[in-house]
Amino acid sequence: MRITISILFAFFFTTCWSQTNRYFVFFKDKVNTTFTVSNPSAFLSAQSIARRQKQNISIVEEDLPVNATYVQQVKATGAKTFFTSKWRNGVLVQTDAATISIINALPFVSKSELVAPNVKLQGGRIASKEREESTQQAASTNATEFQLGQIALDKMQALGYRGENINIAQFDSGWIGVNTASPFQHLFTDGRIKATFNFITNTKNVYSTDDHGTEVFSVMAGYVPNTFVGGVYKANFFLYLTEDVSTEYRIEEYNWVFAAEKADSAGVDVINSSLGYNTFDQTSMDYSYADMNGSKTVVSVAAKKATEKGMIVVCSAGNEGARAWKYITAPADVNGVLAIGSVTTTGSRSSFSSFGPSADNRIKPDVVAFGSGTVVVTPTGSIGTASGTSLASPLVACLAAGLVQAYPSLTSQEIRDAIIKSGDQSFAPDNNKGYGIPNFEGAVNSLKTIRQTDYLAVYPNPVSSSTNYQLTISFKEPIADASIVLYDLLGRVVFSYSDAITWSKIPLTLDFSNQPTGVYILEIKSSKGNYTTKVVKSN
Repeated sequence: MRITISILFAFFFTTCWSQTNRYFVFFKDKVNTTFTVSNPSAFLSAQSIARRQKQNISIVEEDLPVNATYVQQVKATGAKTFFTSKWRNGVLVQTDAATISIINALPFVSKSELVAPNVKLQGGRIASKEREESTQQAASTNATEFQLGQIALDKMQALGYRGENINIAQFDSGWIGVNTASPFQHLFTDGRIKATFNFITNTKNVYSTDDHGTEVFSVMAGYVPNTFVGGVYKANFFLYLTEDVSTEYRIEEYNWVFAAEKADSAGVDVINSSLGYNTFDQTSMDYSYADMNGSKTVVSVAAKKATEKGMIVVCSAGNEGARAWKYITAPADVNGVLAIGSVTTTGSRSSFSSFGPSADNRIKPDVVAFGSGTVVVTPTGSIGTASGTSLASPLVACLAAGLVQAYPSLTSQEIRDAIIKSGDQSFAPDNNKGYGIPNFEGAVNSLKTIRQTDYLAVYPNPVSSSTNYQLTISFKEPIADASIVLYDLLGRVVFSYSDAITWSKIPLTLDFSNQPTGVYILEIKSSKGNYTTKVVKSN
């Protein structure tokens, strides 16, 4: 019996030791890389460089590709090497435990992380896909009218903003039917599917595996005249398959990293990711709600980095609202990422839509859009409906893309802020619907407002006893036609002024001493532009 047990143990140990798994290997540095920040065209596209220049974003060492010599030395151990990450400074490998021990001992390696068991990257249950309900047949006439109109994408299109020359990346689990269904054929005819990549199989084939990406994509890109209109159906698209439909491991977060870096290098303007991460098939990989602070999870760190590179990242908030988890999932927790919740036709929060706040108590979701019965294109080309925050997210991605097209000189942060300010509850946000339902017209009005430092200064804010409850509005120069109105949160006018602002009236002072403590809305309009801000009176 002892001999039998020993043999079985030895067999088990040998099997585990020799089992091929997937690991991410971290390097210590980028010493002796052949690339330099002074020659970014060697590793970034012209569009990527232009996006950085427009937003005054420096090209730094983390933008440099990893040291190719390090990768070759890892490969020399017998491990199969696959995708590298500039931002994480490492490489994905497929090997056994014995070889990973050898790799960990290399002088330039800092550590490795098991990201998935078994073999997958040959070339040949997605709990985190944010789709709540199965597809159903929809009406066939002007089917997308409501979902576009709710956030004024119809008016955006009427002004000629349909995504022309805007680059959008979608991260998802598969696009079955996109290459064959007629509502997508205009994209191939016009050459606007710019790139595809499948990080699961290490191929360019993304038109298989799953149809979640198909439905999400259709909200942005589908087009059937007079029947189905995607929000930005004339944009350029990059389809990156990052999600494995059969399993749920942290490698999918790393696939997200690889895709984000590829999108960055390609010059993408907007990323839509209808994916979320909290728990996995291997419980040791699980996150807790406390980890949803925007800086803990692998995918959240990557999403934050993507925003820092000047891309607008739009993601689904999650479908955990009626489940035990309840809250948003990563990367919706990131400060700077637009996390999108779902609402119904009446504007009420969809029951499945995840709640905020983030673990560090920031308002989440950021905004909401229609996700309860969103009209989509199915893999066969028919028109149906589906529900989930993943269907709300691409609608806001369309809004972001249209604003980038309309205001090409603005930064991604300015576009994001304008979307949030356009929300219908932007002055009273909560953790159910965030700042509310955004809309194109409201965002445009926000972007037309003057910048405070350009024409005026409003200070101090908050007003308090230390400043005798006085609010000062100081204009840089006289203005012929100024209108100044102060409202309370019930919309009642507390103070109003409508006349020329001459030198003798600069600065203008508002007395808050007789007003109750709380939040007020200051609105200033003139030929110079419009300016709106919150003013707080404290004790």
